[in-house]
Amino acid sequence: MEFNFNDGGRAKAGYKGRTGDCVTRAVAIAAELPYKQVYDRLAEGNATQRITKRSAKSDGKKTARRGISTTRKWFKDYMKSLGFKWVSTMGIGTGCKVHLKSDELPKGRIICNLSRHYCAVVDGVINDTYNPSRDETRCVYSYWIKQ
Repeated sequence: MEFNFNDGGRAKAGYKGRTGDCVTRAVAIAAELPYKQVYDRLAEGNATQRITKRSAKSDGKKTARRGISTTRKWFKDYMKSLGFKWVSTMGIGTGCKVHLKSDELPKGRIICNLSRHYCAVVDGVINDTYNPSRDETRCVYSYWIKQ
């Protein structure tokens, strides 16, 4: 699968260094939105979400640099408001059916949910800060597709 280095506008927005902001980058790339706008919205959602005993250390803090809980309702509502539809590619006990390969993913602007990572794929080209495909063997658990 083809790879294109793309930080989603992180450097242009004035952010430096590396961090765990793959969700922010992927959404900014696939939705064609400024990185800062997506970061601020995800940080706000992270700051206002309910804290549970299983919450991550960054939950409840206004930041999106240490990851986002993508299973939260506020995140799903945000993605739907951007015009994305969630598609599951795997069920319990089914094993991996879809890999990070251009012929196994639909064309268009999608955000792939991988193990511990989110990446944007635009018309069969991975857009990220590194190539997460693992020689096209990486399993895609689900994806968001722009409608």
